[in-house]
Amino acid sequence: MPVDDQTTTPILQVHDLKTTFDLSRTLSINAVDGVSFDVHPGETLAIVGESGSGKSVTSLSIMGLLPKDIGRVSGGSIKLGGTEISKYSDVQMREIRGKEIGMIFQEPMTSLNPVHTIGQQIAEMVIRHKGLSKTAARARAIEMLSLVGIPEPKRRVDNYPHEMSGGMRQRAMIAMALSCEPRILIADEPTTALDVTIQAQMLELMKDLQEKMGMAIIFITHDLGVVAEVADRVVVMYAAQVVETGPVNEIFRNPRMPYTAGLMNSIPRLGSSVNKVRLQAIPGSVPALTRLPEGCRFHPRCAFATEICHAEMPPLEQAADGHMIRCARWRDLNLSQKDAS
Repeated sequence: MPVDDQTTTPILQVHDLKTTFDLSRTLSINAVDGVSFDVHPGETLAIVGESGSGKSVTSLSIMGLLPKDIGRVSGGSIKLGGTEISKYSDVQMREIRGKEIGMIFQEPMTSLNPVHTIGQQIAEMVIRHKGLSKTAARARAIEMLSLVGIPEPKRRVDNYPHEMSGGMRQRAMIAMALSCEPRILIADEPTTALDVTIQAQMLELMKDLQEKMGMAIIFITHDLGVVAEVADRVVVMYAAQVVETGPVNEIFRNPRMPYTAGLMNSIPRLGSSVNKVRLQAIPGSVPALTRLPEGCRFHPRCAFATEICHAEMPPLEQAADGHMIRCARWRDLNLSQKDAS
């Protein structure tokens, strides 16, 4: 659902967010380093990047679910409906989680409580946030299981997580996340553990529920093929920073950051084996946050890096309306599919 940024007020505003992990008394790292984006009503914002880029930590920062012994939001702003929530206590955040912002975690088997039925876990949410009776909460749980396409919901509501398949557990997680009708749904790699057929069903289900409920979705993934199916706008992260952001069509048609173009080239395409075209992997790996390179954090893996890339951290600059790039050379690069490796 495309959104006109000029005519809508963001539901969520993240500005210059910094999340710090204190690994020891003398060693701290910024797992999220100056990340900014807005989320508008009814849109899907995809956050993409390789493992270790800071995607999931960004979502946990928004939800107030950082490990309390080492993790903290150390700078920036998180506003929900115009209200600053980055400094909220855990008690205050409990009133937001589920009610205002729902979340689907990557692996439902480790996120669902194994000693409670699916129905009990959904009912707990709506009793807390909606004030329903136990009878009404059970009815709501059955309604939500039916909404997400679980067969025989009146029977399945009494199933434990281990009694369901991976696809059904994922549907149950979606049902739980949507049971209180949140304004924003954060989906953290929700299709990674699913086979291709079930993955397609999950994506279609989320689209349908978004249209019915009018919520915004933050979709976190490393799979740009999925992004093309679901997103309106894209935030590309690398080594804890935003390196490119813009409308999905603009990012796919005209990537300006070599890292983004490299991710594009790694997507398998129909006919590539027939034409004997090899997938073009990005060389190397995401740097450890304890050993970040000087200058642009991507330069050790970038075929286009020059002296300035080694020496200076490039700012996030605007290339076009809503299209931002962090690259010292974006003005003189033409990153076609074959050029980006």
